[in-house]
Amino acid sequence: MSFHRTTEDPYDHLADINVTPLVDVMLVLLIIFMVTAPMLHQGVAVALPKTATTNLPSSIQDPIILSITRDGLYYINETPVARGLLKDRLGAFLKSRKDRTVFLKADRALSYGTVVETLDVLNRMGIENLGMITETPVNRKTYK
Repeated sequence: MSFHRTTEDPYDHLADINVTPLVDVMLVLLIIFMVTAPMLHQGVAVALPKTATTNLPSSIQDPIILSITRDGLYYINETPVARGLLKDRLGAFLKSRKDRTVFLKADRALSYGTVVETLDVLNRMGIENLGMITETPVNRKTYK
């Protein structure tokens, strides 16, 4: 008894996977993700002060960023906050967190008094870890 496969067998199917549709779908998804990824995290538009220092390493996964715009508007992680409610809203953000670190992102055109008043509010709330977000110029000179 021999087992021969003939080409007339109606159950003989081609078992190769057609990868062309898979590649087409993956390329379309790649293009969609490349276009939408920069739009996901834009943040609040703030003209940051320029410094020549390097960034410090940060191990915080989801930092709390307090932004102050040129017009004196406050934002906590891109959520607008009225100046009078800053202490309450920031306290609500910090209540559910173990790490009480806040990063301050203030516009360079703000008055010194506005930044100091904000630092005072943060100090009275018990914020001991405060990071200042600045812009590092591309052509950075090294100072010795």
